[in-house]
Amino acid sequence: MDATAPVSPPLRPRLRGACLDALPPAVARPSYDPSRTRTGIVHFGPGAFHRAHQAVYIDALLADAPDWAISAVSLHSSGVRDALRPQDGLYTLALLDERPSLRVIGAIREVLCARDEADVVLSRLSDPAVRLVTLTITEKGYCLAGGELDMAHPDIVHDLARPDAPVSAIGYLVAGLRARRLQGMPPYTVLSCDNLPDNGGKLRRACVAYACRLDPALAEWIDARATFPRSMVDSITPASDEALRERVADALGCVDAWPVQREPYAQWVVEDAFCAGRPDWERVGVTMSADIAGYDRAKLRLLNAPHSALAYLGLLLGLESVAEAMRHPALGPFVERLLRVHIAPNLALPRGLDADAYIGAILARFANPAVRHRLAQIAQDGSQKIPVRLLDTIGEALDREHPIDALCLPVAAWLQFVRRETGNGAALADPLAVALAEAGHAASGDAAQDVARFLRIDAVFGPLAADARFVQALRRAYARLGDGGASAVGLALGGH
Repeated sequence: MDATAPVSPPLRPRLRGACLDALPPAVARPSYDPSRTRTGIVHFGPGAFHRAHQAVYIDALLADAPDWAISAVSLHSSGVRDALRPQDGLYTLALLDERPSLRVIGAIREVLCARDEADVVLSRLSDPAVRLVTLTITEKGYCLAGGELDMAHPDIVHDLARPDAPVSAIGYLVAGLRARRLQGMPPYTVLSCDNLPDNGGKLRRACVAYACRLDPALAEWIDARATFPRSMVDSITPASDEALRERVADALGCVDAWPVQREPYAQWVVEDAFCAGRPDWERVGVTMSADIAGYDRAKLRLLNAPHSALAYLGLLLGLESVAEAMRHPALGPFVERLLRVHIAPNLALPRGLDADAYIGAILARFANPAVRHRLAQIAQDGSQKIPVRLLDTIGEALDREHPIDALCLPVAAWLQFVRRETGNGAALADPLAVALAEAGHAASGDAAQDVARFLRIDAVFGPLAADARFVQALRRAYARLGDGGASAVGLALGGH
């Protein structure tokens, strides 16, 4: 054999249950035998966020409560099933920190694709051992219009005509509840884990409205006996990529077709309203609270608002990522002052949430160099984000007669960002792109005139546009940013 010939690397085995004992000591693995767990949860939408978040909480409980394992159901795509079924449902979670760590998760007992295995999914929903159904299907998966079920949605039209062969999440949920009622079984709890306001309330109304079209008595039974807790979730989960797969394969010594990654921080707040029992989530860090709206509001104001501030001010400074923006000598300190001095004092916090600790955790998350969160991504859809993230706080600060100049600076940075992007001929990623582009193209740099044009976009500014105190503060902030260039923005930040 030619000694100079390249040697092919040995083929690595696929991650599966038989490989667990052979994993390197540095890789954490289930403290229980995944093959001996029992399905107690059906989850619709086993994408990266669910597998990096809720499934990890369940994984931490299964050693003592093996009957809460997950049947993971994709409604349409077979990708997760095809990746994880050969792996016995196992996959790797990479926690992104200065010292990354890996953990194999065993919470998923089986993986199904409803498009191909509808009968199996329906049988799981009517299994008395299943007491909880959870969802991460994104807002569009709920088939809503104006917060209520869209009866004209093609999937809902299909399911009402063929309720025993559903294609939508709502259709499956009600089909399972209908089967349980016919068999004299109690309902399951339905828990939305998607980031939409009043998620449990919206889901309850959607299921009851759909059921009412099929059988008013079924709708009454669901409304009276099933529960739909509200929840709030939080953790930054970057998309899996080939670099992650390679890192995981090198560390494990075997191939994981679909690992996931997230920051170390995770938060899950759930309303304690379960009709069929629930896991002992408090033991693994889940917060049970009746004030989900309060936690949602805290997240919007204390996490999402400074994210937007970092995005628009950071992009004007020529920065690319959140961590890079936090390292900027003027922007990082400005964001911390914004949080502690101008946002937190105008926010009614839910009971049990420590503002200082929460803000400290947020700042640490932003500064994490292992999570590359692009400012350009956060900057999208500003017309939808600015009102709930910043303008609501400004309105409440005005009611309390608190100063708003610092709060107006990131709003002005958004206007300058729109002005710059449209001036450069770039397309805006925003539902109000046409109206914003018109104002941006007409902008001349005159603060009074430019701000007046943007304030005419009523869908963004609403009644605040008529408040002289806000108008003057926004003009000052816009003028302070000058031409929107890095030098002017740096000077403006230095003055706060």
